[in-house]
Amino acid sequence: MGELALTAPWPGMTRGFWRDPDRYLETYWRRFEGFWVHGDWASVDAEGFWYIHGRSDDTINVAGKRVGPAEYESVLVSDPRVQEAATVGVPHPVKGTVPVCFVVLRPGVTPGPGLADELRERVAREMGRPLVPEAVLFVGSLPKTRNAKIMRRVVRAAYLGEDPGDLSALENPEAVAEIQRVRAAQSG
Repeated sequence: MGELALTAPWPGMTRGFWRDPDRYLETYWRRFEGFWVHGDWASVDAEGFWYIHGRSDDTINVAGKRVGPAEYESVLVSDPRVQEAATVGVPHPVKGTVPVCFVVLRPGVTPGPGLADELRERVAREMGRPLVPEAVLFVGSLPKTRNAKIMRRVVRAAYLGEDPGDLSALENPEAVAEIQRVRAAQSG
């Protein structure tokens, strides 16, 4: 996996910012001279298929190790009991930031502390013990846009009790309330 960078324009790329051409050039073209860098992680499989794994600026810094939330999410959804996952970094007094994972289980699977421990262990085996999530929490749904993109910033804000900002693109506001309830139950 690496950061997606292109050497030439293509039809679907951003062509500019309204009334701010310098910010456009700074944002996309000047980070690596001669390359258009959008800010997404990508990979290519053995058959040549490309995959976008999420934003590179979503990186979680766990005790000096930089990890993308998509790496946690890929490990979690590889478990047949897990339907969806979202991972966010939250402040920690010693490590700086720790990952907290939110998991939506497949129908018929019962959540519980034992399953959360099993999923944490799965991450430890595949990613290394230092990167084990601080917590794996179960929710019925994750906050998403109308086109089904998980809104990690909203997940993080709901978990931390912060203002989530603009929610006009949020399709399912009940998911935010559920994250807040799960957090309250975890604390209490």
